[in-house]
Amino acid sequence: MKPKRNVWLMYVIALLQGMVFYGPIATLYRQSAGVTIFEITIIESISLALCLLLELPWGIVADRIGYKKTMLFCCVLFFVSKIVFWKALGFEAFLVERIMLSIVISGLSGVDSSILYLSCDKDNTQRVFGIYNNLQTAGMLFASAIYSLVIKDNYRLAGFLTVFSYGIATIIAFWLVELKNNNNGKSREGAGNFFVLLKRILKYKYLILFLVGVALLNETHQTITVFLNQLQYVKCGLSDAAIGYIYIGVTLVGLLGIFSEKLTRKLGKMQFVSILYGSAVIACIILGVTVNAWLSVASIVILRISFSLFQPLQMELQNKQVVSQNRATELSINAVIINCVGIGTNLIYGKLAYVNIAFAMFTGALLCLAGFLLIYLWQTKCRGNLQS
Repeated sequence: MKPKRNVWLMYVIALLQGMVFYGPIATLYRQSAGVTIFEITIIESISLALCLLLELPWGIVADRIGYKKTMLFCCVLFFVSKIVFWKALGFEAFLVERIMLSIVISGLSGVDSSILYLSCDKDNTQRVFGIYNNLQTAGMLFASAIYSLVIKDNYRLAGFLTVFSYGIATIIAFWLVELKNNNNGKSREGAGNFFVLLKRILKYKYLILFLVGVALLNETHQTITVFLNQLQYVKCGLSDAAIGYIYIGVTLVGLLGIFSEKLTRKLGKMQFVSILYGSAVIACIILGVTVNAWLSVASIVILRISFSLFQPLQMELQNKQVVSQNRATELSINAVIINCVGIGTNLIYGKLAYVNIAFAMFTGALLCLAGFLLIYLWQTKCRGNLQS
């Protein structure tokens, strides 16, 4: 019998860990504590490199010690990292916090989705992933509203409230039930053998096409809606206050990911993917040619919706490709491939945006189109993956 209690506990943890009360002023928080913009970028670069280095070892460890223990350890370290962030002063303290966060991110990668996947009925996974993602977004929205209405310019109070929410999430993690991944009799060839798994995944070239296709949409969304959007808004003449309200609105539309499963059933997987990638391409093209504020905001919203609706589907598809009992290890390998693509796209977007932001937006359109073509090729060669 599946421990469905895990699903509800994971929902609550997602909501609480989404409550980062300093989210709207994360950069200003660090600057007020004596960290420069350049130092922030150095810390972020070190963090990403650590995530890539730790991703695969963590997957192996998670499959050996169990998903509950891994989840619990990461929640505890997540909580400690927020305490460090709350009290941090200067470059070294924030670097320590980010190193902790890198350990947590790489540890949770594949583990949270594995717990959800193994704790619910297989015909219900996409809906569960959609709710899980939306609760993280809901937590972020709640925290942003509290910051704007109550906390305002009290940065340290924002840090303290974040510590409080993560502390509760850690306590809840103790009630999770450990899971065993039996995979319904599927191949156990890769069990306990990371190199066999890695070799098999790298030889499965069509799965790599799928992962690269996923990465191109994910990273285009991440770069444009988190970083380049602000440059676009300034180009359109929007004020800082307006940008703040837009941030909340764009985050809010991310909740539409809850409809991913229903739309997939109604449209069929491949047609649904076509619409999402096509919408992203159009949004990027509009961003490249317009200086109109309304069109820019609408395009960012479309890009956000496309990503939010695609996330539950791609999480389900990734889990369905797992063929061994080492689910976390396989998903970690997938994450490394996706993140490696992200490093390349970030460099491309950053360089082009430095020259002209329109070049970066047009490149986003090209990369989203390329991502769709890769997924189309994957489903053509591996029929049944995206059939209705």
